[in-house]
Amino acid sequence: MDYGLYDIVTLDIPKVVLYNKNRTKTWHYGYNEKYDMVVISQDGTLGEVYDINGLRVGLPSRPKNIPKGDNRWEIHEYPKELSRIRTIFDWNKRDNKFKNTWVDYVEREFERREGGHWFINNGKATYITGSHYMYLQWTKIDIGKPEFREANRIFFIFWEACVADTRSFGMCYLKNRRSGFSFMSSSEAVNTATISRDARVGILSKTGSDAKKMFTDKVVPIASNYPFFFKPIQDGMDKPKTELAFRVPASKITKKNMYDAEESDLEGLDTVIDWKNTSDNSYDGEKLLRLVHDESGKWERPENILNNWRVTKTCLRLGRRVVGKCLMGSTCNALEKGGGNFKKLFEDSDPRNRNANGQTKSGLYSLFVPMEWNFEGYIDEFGFPVFTKPKKEVYDAFGDIIDSGVIDYWENEVRSLKGDPDALNEFYRQFPRTTSHAFRDESKSSLFNLTKIYQQIDFNDNLIKDRVLTKGSFHWKDGVKDSEVVWTPTPHGRFVVSWLPPQRLRNNVHSKNGKFYPGNEHLGTFGCDPYDISSTVDGRGSKGSLHGLTKFNMDDVPTNEFFLEYIARPQTAEIFFEDVLMACVFYGMPILAENNKARLLYHFKNRGYRGYSMDRPDKHKRSLSKTEKELGGMPNTSEDIKQAHASAIESYIEKYVGIDLEGVYRDPDEMGSMYFNKTLEDWARFDINKRTKHDASISSGLAIMANQKHLYQPQKKESKISLKFARYSNEGNFSKILK
Repeated sequence: MDYGLYDIVTLDIPKVVLYNKNRTKTWHYGYNEKYDMVVISQDGTLGEVYDINGLRVGLPSRPKNIPKGDNRWEIHEYPKELSRIRTIFDWNKRDNKFKNTWVDYVEREFERREGGHWFINNGKATYITGSHYMYLQWTKIDIGKPEFREANRIFFIFWEACVADTRSFGMCYLKNRRSGFSFMSSSEAVNTATISRDARVGILSKTGSDAKKMFTDKVVPIASNYPFFFKPIQDGMDKPKTELAFRVPASKITKKNMYDAEESDLEGLDTVIDWKNTSDNSYDGEKLLRLVHDESGKWERPENILNNWRVTKTCLRLGRRVVGKCLMGSTCNALEKGGGNFKKLFEDSDPRNRNANGQTKSGLYSLFVPMEWNFEGYIDEFGFPVFTKPKKEVYDAFGDIIDSGVIDYWENEVRSLKGDPDALNEFYRQFPRTTSHAFRDESKSSLFNLTKIYQQIDFNDNLIKDRVLTKGSFHWKDGVKDSEVVWTPTPHGRFVVSWLPPQRLRNNVHSKNGKFYPGNEHLGTFGCDPYDISSTVDGRGSKGSLHGLTKFNMDDVPTNEFFLEYIARPQTAEIFFEDVLMACVFYGMPILAENNKARLLYHFKNRGYRGYSMDRPDKHKRSLSKTEKELGGMPNTSEDIKQAHASAIESYIEKYVGIDLEGVYRDPDEMGSMYFNKTLEDWARFDINKRTKHDASISSGLAIMANQKHLYQPQKKESKISLKFARYSNEGNFSKILK
């Protein structure tokens, strides 16, 4: 398994360009469109470029001489002589000899605050941002001073990129418990507020009391413990309860001004840090420079993080200009307890998926750090995790020996909780190694065998998915419709496939009297949950969903395996209709679609592809309605059909998903081959009474029913579908059928 948090990438920058721009220090802080990277260097140089979750971040170049020091991060003790000075006014009263002694020290701290800091860590030159330096050197937390962690270094680098990038509204951080986010974000709130004029920094959490506690227990003490040269004069109480107001700034002390700074010359910052009660409109109409959004994945009804963000986002911009940034982070509740909304927000924040304005759907950039990178007790003295049992002595930052690995610990905990699914899922959410773990739902609400579903998800998470799944698009060859469909891999494609048919099976279309029919019906089918309206008033709405599933066959084709997943809502419904049509033509397979939204089926009929649209399998052809004869398709209104649909998914999961302990369908140690996690997660959350929320379940279930249409043939004396599906208890080591 790949444990890396980032990749070092090589950009196509000519060596002469890189040399000259570094020599003249002309790399500009912010987004560089030409090389598609965000430069966070404050000194005009460019060194290594990190790819962090699809965001390219350019660091400053390494200085020539970096003192080796202790070969790891160490706090620099604050000189006692300076610690006695409480305010800038006390400094001004000191004689010139004193000022001359300490001005270099003060100037150096300002330089590190602004430009970051380089140090040698385990023999390697290591860069931390100014914000990270302020956190490590000048922030007081519950255990004293923070320890250096590589995971937090990447967090602060990513955050700096969010700040520098004018396209970004900030960060959406998916974390594990006790990762330090509350202190890091509090530190950043204070750091920003104490150098900004006429600004407001806001704090929100899952409840108003949580926001207040963060303010009083973290923000205020951090500000109070700043050295005098970073600490503005506060307005009001030493330990405020509602807002921290900075009226008079700490003047930046330099050799030029250290003698002539007068009290009368100091202008007020007029900057405030405050908190608000939790609601959709917490900061509505107010301009914010920073918003700390803690525990965003734990907003329970009636509060809604999605609604709040839509409102709060407007506080961070003026017109098209982004003028403020949000630092959002959280572990995740169960999906029905606020986690589902946070999951959507996180998925809408992928830096790799942008609109025409260059922004993600949410405006935020998402970052996930697996628990093994940031778990207390398993971080060595250099800030790196100890993954497995070390072969030689390894020490932590406090000098204690680490004699086991964090992954070993995690796996032991998982094994001990196997008999308690809800406790296990809570552990996954608190200490996730994958995003699938972080968004794991409660088991008691599941209709299907969750044990098998999560076995498969965990297996898929450990795969090198690029070798199994490919994103891409279909298009007509040379743009000529109804000719030949061509597949093109692309990272921005709406289709995800695990299998492509050999050339001899592609575009296997039979033509008769100007009508088209599928030539590979014996190999598989598609199921589809369509939509009719191109856009909704609020821009949301259900997605179109398409799934391809093979049948049992003797050909060179996977057997009983899902091979295609499409869950998307293109700009127009017509694009979706054509996507579905091209997939059916390319694979030469028919489709069973819900016919309550009939525009897709009319699209097929009008183009001559009625032969691809399967009739509902539970009726004789003579019993079909006029519309059903004209278009094909399956209704979703009948209770019998709903039950049969759920039963089809249940049966497929039992046979082909997760581990088959009994060895009935495959070897007991062989994992199932269902590789599409979005669909698996939708099955885990499926609610038969709220089917419209589960597009992936609808289309995948129809694909299964289409492959097994013989099971639904009407009987002579009884037309109702008699299939039933079991219900499961998810207690114990494995799910059990309730009789």
